[in-house]
Amino acid sequence: MITVKVTYTVKSEFVETNKQNINKFLSDFKKLNPSEFSYNVYLQEDGITFLHFSTYKNEEIQKQILNIPSFKSFQEERDKSGLDDTHKVEILSLVGSSADLL
Repeated sequence: MITVKVTYTVKSEFVETNKQNINKFLSDFKKLNPSEFSYNVYLQEDGITFLHFSTYKNEEIQKQILNIPSFKSFQEERDKSGLDDTHKVEILSLVGSSADLL
């Protein structure tokens, strides 16, 4: 199992566009097998910092998900929006959960 946390801050004028782009790729993700991955996006209290938490059954599933055209488009637009040095990717190790995971 692979779990990833991505955090980044966008300019306030890009927040709504980013939300729309996120909803596009999440709509595509919902058409896929939910037993193979989980993907959640949060907006922090500051209203401009996004957190993406994703869990994949394996590396093959991760590659498949991250190559969905709407996800790649989201990434391109987000990166062009003028991200500063806040973009951070972290690989997490599961210690425990109250629910069964992938």
